[in-house]
Amino acid sequence: MPESTTIVIRKVVKQRLDEVKLHPRETYNEVIGRLLDMAVDDEPLSDETIRAIQEGLEDIKHGRTRTLEEIAEELGL
Repeated sequence: MPESTTIVIRKVVKQRLDEVKLHPRETYNEVIGRLLDMAVDDEPLSDETIRAIQEGLEDIKHGRTRTLEEIAEELGL
């Protein structure tokens, strides 16, 4: 049998785990594993992408934005 451990969780957390079960017989180990797989990004952002995001945030901060309508008009849509 694989190693196991006991953890303490609040009842409200257990209820939330129950709510996200895919089927009633899914184990808490399976639920937690699935949630962890969803939470961990196996393709982290590149430095270039992070810089582009930072530049975009700076543009927003300084009001260098256009509405969707302005862009559509510019493109003749």
